[in-house]
Amino acid sequence: MIAHIDANLSSELDGAALADIAAYSRFHFHRQFAALFGLGVAKYIQLARFHRATQQLAFRQQESILDIALDCGFESPEAFSRAFKRLHGQSPSAFRKSPQWDETQTLYQPLFQARSKTMPKAAIVPDIEIVDFPQTRVATLRHLGNPARLGDSIRSFIAWRKRHSLPPQKCATYNIVCSNPDDTPPEDFKFDLCVATHIAIAQNPEGIFEQTIPALRCARVRHTGPDHTLNDTIMPVFAHWMPKTGETAGDYPIIFHRLSLFPDIPEQQAVTDIYIPLAQSGKTRDL
Repeated sequence: MIAHIDANLSSELDGAALADIAAYSRFHFHRQFAALFGLGVAKYIQLARFHRATQQLAFRQQESILDIALDCGFESPEAFSRAFKRLHGQSPSAFRKSPQWDETQTLYQPLFQARSKTMPKAAIVPDIEIVDFPQTRVATLRHLGNPARLGDSIRSFIAWRKRHSLPPQKCATYNIVCSNPDDTPPEDFKFDLCVATHIAIAQNPEGIFEQTIPALRCARVRHTGPDHTLNDTIMPVFAHWMPKTGETAGDYPIIFHRLSLFPDIPEQQAVTDIYIPLAQSGKTRDL
């Protein structure tokens, strides 16, 4: 039922129909949802719709506020703007110009927590294959500092890509995970935003620079879902697969290859291939 909501945020989401999808009594569905997830179904839908709207406003400048309003189920941009401002304390146009990322992260935490409760509690070892990651030249914007401000770096990165005609459909998008936000002080957090390209990179205000991801022997695992659940896919590789196979981690950060991204598709359907570098002396068989 959660997956249905997240995949149909532009549609009318009737409470009775949702109860049928959940296979639960229509008379008690709302109480059961609130007891399980810590917020009511109407609040969940509101947060899910507006969370997608924040991503569209911040990262999809070509989408008009009218289109975003209609996508959220509002009949006019004025009604959408009033509701958005009540929730965020700033209008959609003000948010588009200068997002308040710290407040936004706090505001949507109940949504993230509700979604995390739909994940299985037991660690499931995903399908893993050992592959050779090819040497890849990339243009890089390095985010340094509080991960809550990563959105500002993403906006700068997207703007630079657009100026140089490097769309995701033609040029692969990578992230180099230089720091783990779970155990790194915010001021020391480092995260590389990368696009594969051979163009010459001139000095630029965004601070984009060239680097080469080396050829690497990696464990590759596919993650489907939002970014805040990436660790649920990564950790079983270290905790279960590596001890079982005798493989050990190599001396290079984890790489994310972004195959499809939210908000272009529902967040639960976003696909990322995760490359975990392995020591060269490890075994070569796939499991």
